[in-house]
Amino acid sequence: MTKQRICNLQSSVSSLHLSEPLVSSPQSQTQSQSTRSTSASAPFSPEAYAKPFCEFMTNNPTIFHAVDHFTRQLEAHGYQRLSERDTWTSVLQRGGKYYVTRNGSALIAFAIGKDYKSGNGFGIVAGHIDALTAKLKPVSKLPTKAGFVQLGVAPYAGALNKTWWDRDLSIGGRVLVRDPTTGVVATRLVKLDWPIARIPTLAPHFGAAAQGPYNPETQMVPIIGIDNSDIFGEAASTDDGIKSGTFAATQPAKLVKVIARELGITDYSTIVNWELELYDSQPAQLGGLDKEFIFAGRIDDKLCCYAAQEALLASSDDTSPGIVKLVGMFDDEEIGSLLRQGARSNFLSSVMERVVEAFAPSSYGPNLLSQTVANSFLISSDVIHAVNPNFLNAYLENHAPRLNVGVAISADPNGHMTTDSVSAAILQAIADRSGARLQLFQIRNDSRSGGTIGPMTSARIGLRAIDAGIPQLSMHSIRATTGKLDPGLGVQLFKGFFDYFEEVDKSFQSF
Repeated sequence: MTKQRICNLQSSVSSLHLSEPLVSSPQSQTQSQSTRSTSASAPFSPEAYAKPFCEFMTNNPTIFHAVDHFTRQLEAHGYQRLSERDTWTSVLQRGGKYYVTRNGSALIAFAIGKDYKSGNGFGIVAGHIDALTAKLKPVSKLPTKAGFVQLGVAPYAGALNKTWWDRDLSIGGRVLVRDPTTGVVATRLVKLDWPIARIPTLAPHFGAAAQGPYNPETQMVPIIGIDNSDIFGEAASTDDGIKSGTFAATQPAKLVKVIARELGITDYSTIVNWELELYDSQPAQLGGLDKEFIFAGRIDDKLCCYAAQEALLASSDDTSPGIVKLVGMFDDEEIGSLLRQGARSNFLSSVMERVVEAFAPSSYGPNLLSQTVANSFLISSDVIHAVNPNFLNAYLENHAPRLNVGVAISADPNGHMTTDSVSAAILQAIADRSGARLQLFQIRNDSRSGGTIGPMTSARIGLRAIDAGIPQLSMHSIRATTGKLDPGLGVQLFKGFFDYFEEVDKSFQSF
């Protein structure tokens, strides 16, 4: 394989690495997907992350489960939980490790270098943790139709597309439960371990009716049960134990009972509300003749978030000790990022401001914050289109990333991506030091580029930034594909960024 150059950026970007990746402080899996140790002599093994990633994807199907998993993993590695309701100034310490969540669906974790001082930069890897899904409507109970019990759902982003037909769908999310004694409302997470819903297709024998287009409100309604009481002359039971006027009364009675049983709830009226969604219940798994693929749902963008967190946990406290290493995982990217837990909110900027203020030598103000921003760098990491061999004509020559090769820089001259010659050169220098390969993606002139959190985040805060993500096939499908090595290759590059950014940035002081 020959070396490629990032021709469309500037000549300042060096040629791409094609050597076997090695790093000085690799990880080896010692127990579960969340705990690894470092060894100074063993080569880095991207393959070691494949099985743990599959387990993470299978066990954490909703955004609330994913954030909960990451917070528990952080705590196991010594990270301290912070609350946005509290003052942080007296809590934050050099060498300290912290995390904060917002809405239970967005997460920021950061490690403050032992030599950090206000004005120094942040090394940030950020992505989005939401995925296309079908969410239950506020009133999800529907009248029985032709003997079928159905569920009222609404598409989140581009879900309920044609890939959702005839899939085994389960349900999960968060349930708000009031303690009957104290009146305190708490979050309980739930996911059923069997499929409970399906959106059936109409057989092609029915001609035009089966060809579409389909009405997503009336023709893509999931079925969740059977009720033939009408043809047997049986009266529908009204003694279901659910009190009228409660939230539970607005939901299918059998679903309420199943969810309550899973959570050990006997008084249905204590369920204040919930945010539940349907998801493909098939587990993530290795595939291909040599098991070189990972087949899973919801890869976009839990893949990059997983790699970023693993990289943060693997990065030594002795590397880049003068900066703050930060991972951000945001909600709502698929619908514009405009909510308070999205990347367009003040979540990231407020965390940065609080850290800078806590270590300000005397007075805190915009001068110190602006200095911090100028010294910082963001890797906006969202999945990138891997080359599809059946549609080669859709890809730009020399800009078609492959699986199991490495993270791909994504460029767009119209500002849909943040990449420029400076940020590409910085990331290439990082890759050189960490032994990682970089690939390239840019959309053809006759196609429309997607977007990421990069432009909105870098513009709002003023960060230098690059868009670089892990390749996958079948973006926005209910099932997608990435390479067996790709989660680990993401960890390798992002760990290299945390390890070497402070050193590399010394060569880019004029930018």
